[in-house]
Amino acid sequence: MTPPIAAVVGQLARDLVLTVEAVPEGGAAADAGERREQLGGKGANQAVALAQFGVRPKLIAVAGDDTIGDVLLGQARADGIDTTGVVRRRGSLTGLIVEVLEADGTWRYLQHLPEPVLLTRRDVEAARALIEGAGAVVVQLQQPAEATLAAAGMGRQAGALIVLDGVPEESHLATADVIRADEQEAGLLLGGAATVDKARALLDKGPKLLALGVDDGNLFVWADGHLHLPLTTEKVVDTTGGGDAFTAALTAALLRGEDYPAAARWAVAASGATVGHPSGRPSLRTEELEKRVRELAGE
Repeated sequence: MTPPIAAVVGQLARDLVLTVEAVPEGGAAADAGERREQLGGKGANQAVALAQFGVRPKLIAVAGDDTIGDVLLGQARADGIDTTGVVRRRGSLTGLIVEVLEADGTWRYLQHLPEPVLLTRRDVEAARALIEGAGAVVVQLQQPAEATLAAAGMGRQAGALIVLDGVPEESHLATADVIRADEQEAGLLLGGAATVDKARALLDKGPKLLALGVDDGNLFVWADGHLHLPLTTEKVVDTTGGGDAFTAALTAALLRGEDYPAAARWAVAASGATVGHPSGRPSLRTEELEKRVRELAGE
């Protein structure tokens, strides 16, 4: 059976993670206990997770024309990601995200993601064949709206499953099949804490499934049903990347033909598996996740 294809439209960056017992005060220094340098950014993280689920991801993103860009694209290809849709921006440094992670799980980001390493509509147009050939198009809405709307519109016209990650503008809603928003984003999207009634009103504008963060877990709402799933019980080391694994697992399950409740359980299980280690890079094993999914289903 040919694996499904997903086009992932989002950020690629060099991810540098430093763990410390506590962030030092100004004018002081602290030793890092662990250091990780790897392929990162929301787009790349989701593409890595999709590959681990057996989906063929095609990444549409921007890298600089520097050596770091060469290294990261090599890592992406080793991860099973098609990088033909990655633009190499001349004269630009590849994006950088520095995470400082304290022992209690508190994180701080320093990021250098200037305009040249963000997608433009022209970049998306250049990747039209990749988008139109995909079974799903996963779009991170942290990219400029002109680019994300173009990507979602192309995918919609081609009949792909459209998954939007973040807070969509009104113009995006009619293009979407699925919207994933974390708790903060859900508050912006719905004008307050997510409820079934508020979510149902948003469904009238186009989406078929909403996956919304709430204070005690996640709320999934569709036309004739809804499901609340609590957070998994794993020890949380670093919440970075939990949302990316969630979105990738949800997409992969829907591409496999899972119904909404089953896809929701896969999403929560993948997120729980990812927050147990430092950094946003996923390390997902289907056998382990199947056990978590059964537990979430009460089996």
